Amino acid sequence: MHGPASPGWLLVALCAVTGAYCLVRMRSVVAEQRRSAGGEALMGFGMAAMAVPATVYTPPSWAWPLYAAVFGAAGLHALWVARGRPHHLHHVVGTAAMVYMAAAMALSPGAPHHAHGGAGIPLVTGALLLYFTGYVLLAGVRLAPVAAAAGGGPGWSDRPELALACRLSMGIGMVAMLLAL
Repeated sequence: MHGPASPGWLLVALCAVTGAYCLVRMRSVVAEQRRSAGGEALMGFGMAAMAVPATVYTPPSWAWPLYAAVFGAAGLHALWVARGRPHHLHHVVGTAAMVYMAAAMALSPGAPHHAHGGAGIPLVTGALLLYFTGYVLLAGVRLAPVAAAAGGGPGWSDRPELALACRLSMGIGMVAMLLAL
């Protein structure tokens, strides 16, 4: 990412912690939690890797096509899963956004550098920004009553409010990455 290093590191930390929590969710006794947690962990760690400030690390030229291929495969898997569970379409949009950002970085002048102004197609970037901004707002509204009603009980991997907070964090991270694109 371009710009000051502090926001980049905060985004790296947010995405890495989110990815780590998603790994914990993979041990859940709730089958639906386990099914979505692996893809969300991949998304969190992938976003963390893409958000490392450019002043610290410049990825090699093959990194962006590799990101695009990994998230393209994850997107195909998410599309397959969404056939029977339409609420997983958000994963398809998320992986498509990651493929788009990786492709924009691979094709941008000065690649393999991290994001800098004008790397993406404004219409696609704008549409993704609208989608993820709406998702963040909706997830935030949905999180408020869940967090207020949450009591003790389930373990760390089975807390629905933490899973929603995880998705909200990744949505915020996606908005920040798209703005930097």
